[in-house]
Amino acid sequence: MTEDATGRRWPVALDDVTSALETLTAVLSTEDDFRLLLHQVCEQVTAAVPAVDEATVTLLRDGNASTAATTSDIAAELDRDQYAVGDGPCIQAASSGKLVRVAIAEAAERWPRFARDSEAAGFGSFLSAPLVVGDGQSGAVNCYSAHDHGFADLDEKLLDLFTSAATAALRVHARYTRARQTAEHLETALSTRAVIDQAKGILMALRQIDAKEAFAVLVEQSQRENVKVRDLAARFVAYATGASSPASSEAAPDVASPEAG
Repeated sequence: MTEDATGRRWPVALDDVTSALETLTAVLSTEDDFRLLLHQVCEQVTAAVPAVDEATVTLLRDGNASTAATTSDIAAELDRDQYAVGDGPCIQAASSGKLVRVAIAEAAERWPRFARDSEAAGFGSFLSAPLVVGDGQSGAVNCYSAHDHGFADLDEKLLDLFTSAATAALRVHARYTRARQTAEHLETALSTRAVIDQAKGILMALRQIDAKEAFAVLVEQSQRENVKVRDLAARFVAYATGASSPASSEAAPDVASPEAG
């Protein structure tokens, strides 16, 4: 039966991946900060793939790579070694969309500085899997092991399974976040329109003018005062309805006068 680098057999390993994904999903349902979510991806991949000693998440946008989450500063520094030369396991996984598994000996031939610093930090094996987070942004989950041959074929399968599920969860969260932001913007837009319509209605009654002329009055006054039309309208409505003190000069905009304009 297939085993991972720590000797676990497939059924046990699958249980651990499932548990890690359940924890990640629980966090997704309560946390809005995307960076904190990516940190949870790092934390949970160490549970899903026990051969992992440290983990990071690389984000690649417009050709620029950065470490968005990490379990340690040392691992993040090793990521930066790869960014400096524009190559390495995490760069290849993020840019190619393919899983990359490398031992220290092979890394020394392909990326000497990265391998040297990794060995000095106590790492001997590397495993990176692509992570697609949407909005034109690709990335990778990067795993560091202290063992020279720390990752087996099963570890690749476990990481692939984990990142595939994590990608789906992050995409759902991203869609939810965009939908909520759209709803908030719509609510703000409706609120803005409502207060402007109120101000126009009051001006139409006060000056016996039509809606177009009332809006023009608001625009002209907002330009004179260098304030947004919405803010001027809100101040005018508050004054006209008695929600603000008539004694306040700021509360009584010029448009409040029947002769103004």
